[in-house]
Parts: sequence; C-alpha cells; structure tokens
Amino acid sequence: MTREEIENGSEDMVIDEIEPVNGERTEMNAVPDGFNATYLKVYYGKLFPHADIFKWLSYGNDGKHPGCDKSYFGRREFSYTLDNDIYLRFQSFNSASELENSIKEKCPFKIDIGPVYSVDPAKRHAYAQSGNNVFTPVEKELVFDIDITDYDDVRYCCSGADVCLDCWPLMTVAIKVIDTALRDDFGFNHILWVYSGRRGVHCWVCDGKARRLTNEQRSSIAEYFRVYKGNENSQKKVSLMGQGLHPFLLRSYTEVLEDFFKTKWLSSQVLFSTEERYEKILEMIPDESITSELRGKWQDSRRSSVSKEDINVVRWEQLKHLLQSGKHKEKGLRRCVEEIVFSYTYPRLDMEVSKHMNHLLKAPFCIHPKTGRVCVPIDPNRCEEFDPTAVPTLSKLLEEINMGGLGTDVDNEWDRTSLGKSITFFRSSFLQPLLKSCKEEIENSYSAKLRHSENSLSW
Repeated sequence: MTREEIENGSEDMVIDEIEPVNGERTEMNAVPDGFNATYLKVYYGKLFPHADIFKWLSYGNDGKHPGCDKSYFGRREFSYTLDNDIYLRFQSFNSASELENSIKEKCPFKIDIGPVYSVDPAKRHAYAQSGNNVFTPVEKELVFDIDITDYDDVRYCCSGADVCLDCWPLMTVAIKVIDTALRDDFGFNHILWVYSGRRGVHCWVCDGKARRLTNEQRSSIAEYFRVYKGNENSQKKVSLMGQGLHPFLLRSYTEVLEDFFKTKWLSSQVLFSTEERYEKILEMIPDESITSELRGKWQDSRRSSVSKEDINVVRWEQLKHLLQSGKHKEKGLRRCVEEIVFSYTYPRLDMEVSKHMNHLLKAPFCIHPKTGRVCVPIDPNRCEEFDPTAVPTLSKLLEEINMGGLGTDVDNEWDRTSLGKSITFFRSSFLQPLLKSCKEEIENSYSAKLRHSENSLSW
C-alpha cells in the first residue's frame, strides 16, 4: 500500500491492531542528531500536546452543554505510520486520555488526521455487515498542502526535498496570498498554518462552514486559487485571460507578488544572469521581435563593462519597459509581465488534497522522520520571520529537557524547551478563539432547536 493510497483514503491492506512498540527506558545523555525512534517515546510522553489536539478536534463537543454531540470526536479518523512503514488506518478515540495512551503506546512515526465519519470508523465493518451503507465522511477541515518541490522549475538554489533560506520565501508568499483570500474573499476566520517539517506548509481552515463543505464546494474553492496550469513541457504555464485581472489576482500581484519578485526573487535566483535562465523567460513572450531585441541587448552587454547595478534587476526593467511601452500595448503583451511574475511566484497547491473530504493530512506537532523537526504552527501575520532551519528538532528538545532536569510538572514540560512558544501561539492565537466561536455556535444551534420545538408544540 503506497503512501499516496493511504493519504487519499484507500482502505486496502488496512492494519487495525499490532503489538505495542517496545517501551524500554533509555538514558538521554547522548541525544543523536535528527530523528530517533527511541527518543520519540520521550517526546510523546513529555512534550506532545495531546490535550490541545483533543480540544481542537472536538470543536466544543467535549463540554457539558446539552447541545454538544458526545459522539463527535469518536467519529474522527486518525491514521498512524509506524516503523517500517506499517500503516494503521481508521483509529478512533472517545476521550483525550484514550488518544494520549494510544499515541504513547504505539509511538507512531507520523500521525495523520482524517475526516469525521457518520459512524465510528473503528466499527465500520460491523455497519457494513449489517447491510447499511452508512459509513461516509460528513465533516473535514478545508485543507491546503503546498510543497516547495513543485517549484523546482523556477528555483535554482535547491531541488527536490532540499530547501534553503533563498527559496523558502516562496512558502511565505503562498501563506500571504492564500491566507488573505481565505479571510477576505471567503470570510473564514479560524485558519491554522503549519510547517510540514521539511519542505512545505499545510493549512487547516477550521470554521464550521468550512468543515461542512461538500467535495464539490471544496473543488470550487481550490479552483478559485488555480492559476498555475502548465506542465514541464509547456513554455507558458500561466495564462491570465480577460481585459483585467480578477480582483483576487490583482490584489495578490500588487500587494505581494510584484514586489517579492523584483526585490528578492530576481537576485536570489539570479534569473537573468545566464543565457539558459533568461531564455526560459523569453520563451514566455509570444512576440519574436521583442525577444530578439532583448536577446541582442543582453548578449552585447556580456562584452561590455560590468555595471555596478544588479544585472537581474536591470534586465527585468528592460523587459518590462519594452513590453509595456506604447507600441506594444495594443498587442496585449502587457499581460506578459504579470504572467512571468505569476509563473515564478504564485502559490502552487496540491489540488487533490483540498478537493476531497477523505484526504489525510499530517497532524501539527508531529516530528518529521527525515529531518527530526517539529511540525510547528506558523503565524501568518509574521510568516516572513519564520525560519525553517531554526525549528526545534527532536534531539534539541531532549537536550533541553536534560539541561533542565526531569521535572515533576509534566503539564508544563514544554515551557522549559524551545517548543513552548509554538504551543503558546497555538493556544492563544488559534485554539482559544476557535473554541469561543464553537461554544457560541453550539449554544445558538441548541437555542434554535428549542424555539423550533416550542413553535411546533404551540400548533
């Protein structure tokens, strides 16, 4: 069973139960770099915020209000990836303690979160045998997955799973563009951005109206963000149709993309420094006379004295001037400038992740097994300050525990580590406002039902 099948919700070869992972006690004096399965047990035992994850995914239904749905959390699917790529699908829990005990016992290398189903996913076979086909997803956060490997055709500093501080700003741009649209264009408020632990970011939209979207509605929202439509064989990967840009695209361009491309991306990726790189940009311009004129200028400049100005910025301004000058405006070439900027900087979403309710996504605060880094939340209001190379690692956290001594106050163990500020941010900026909203929604829904019931009786 492939990872893709697991994440897309395939039920084949599901393992429901395995023997517990060996839990032998090991001294923590010499913490290795990166990911280490032995120390993962210590992390789950002392640092992983089990209770916060439970509160989040309960959405207020763990309270005592008569309007609470007591079965809600128990119908949520969790999926574990264990050592040797052993997958456990359709795990479910009825309480925070059940969730915590299961994670501590099985020590998963990865925890994925699935949808809320119509019935307990762990009991799906019993419902199937009864002949009632009632096992179906009914709620799931609207999620987005952005991976920097999808930008390999426009970044030259890294490729594949590698990422550095020169190309990471592409993720910052994606967060700014998508987050603003989700809030301003769709009216969502409870949005969680999470570092994937290696090369990308995940977005969880947790408003009630987002969780209850159908697959068709999710697809429509994903398509709203879809601009990058080319493939590796097409010269023009973005086509901006119409007389003017859609207001969302115009805002993204003027407030984020245009300045980022000129002030950072041009120079960090030296897009015009070699013939191979600038030819890739010239291929996006459909007018041969313009490309020939620019090519002639830039080839001649190689033989002239070196300017103190950044050659990438100079050549970009030359290209813009030629495309946006009066004699070319009528040819519709002015849009080429915007298309080039969008091609190099606009967010590239994994569309299938967002379109389907049953798609699994990695839980926040997991440890990435390749890097040992924690999947910490990112503040969208300060995302340009986020440094993926400074994210706490499993080894660093355990060293910090060692330095502080094994305290008895396990509830606040993370306050003595570099993970503390991430958990504090998760609680104060995301979880508390979300739960306040959920409480109001439950109370309003319950009151509406009472009024409806009273009105029915009065008849």
